[in-house]
Amino acid sequence: MLSVENLNKSFKSDGGEVHAVRDVNFRAGDGEMVAIVGASGSGKSTLLSLLGLLDAPDDGSIEMNGTQLAHLDAQGRTRYRSRQVGFVFQSFNLIPNLSAKENVKLALEFADWPKEDRDARAEAMLAMVGLGGEKGNRRPSKLSGGEQQRVAIARAFAAQPQLILADEPTGSLDRATGQKIVELLRNAASTLKTTVLVVTHDEKVAQQADRRLEIEDGVLTEIA
Repeated sequence: MLSVENLNKSFKSDGGEVHAVRDVNFRAGDGEMVAIVGASGSGKSTLLSLLGLLDAPDDGSIEMNGTQLAHLDAQGRTRYRSRQVGFVFQSFNLIPNLSAKENVKLALEFADWPKEDRDARAEAMLAMVGLGGEKGNRRPSKLSGGEQQRVAIARAFAAQPQLILADEPTGSLDRATGQKIVELLRNAASTLKTTVLVVTHDEKVAQQADRRLEIEDGVLTEIA
């Protein structure tokens, strides 16, 4: 269970103080896929950065399965990002000179997964996203955009994180491929009991989530 209470983040700009996230409160359960929608500048990327501990809140609480995360020290944040949270980006962010399998294994290395188990785990995760066999040995340049995003999903889920943060995961893909990616995220969340938060501007993507939240001027509300 992810629990966020009274989360706030402000930035100073030439025009004064910008309240990017304002008193945000929500919960998301294990295996649940939640969509967060909002226009550019609404605060959704800042919220994702806070939940991924890429940035620190001004105040408020982020709790995952009873563990308070918001004010961990640098070492604790690094450990959390490598072991408890997985990221899926619009631009895939795969390492170009590594194969698909090697990209997944690298995430396992960062998470201190037992070395002798990494190979089999990477193969299993690639098979889960439909990239078993020979395609696992291909470098990203030899894969389609949809296949690269499948690798990114396999990498994100590989170390059994409690939370997946997906930032516009279908933004670089055509409609049909994007639909398959959303289905993969839903199925992986349900199968592996991982909480998945998807930030998207695409209402059709958001409608496929278990719940839809909207953020505007830093304020988060649930969409009925």
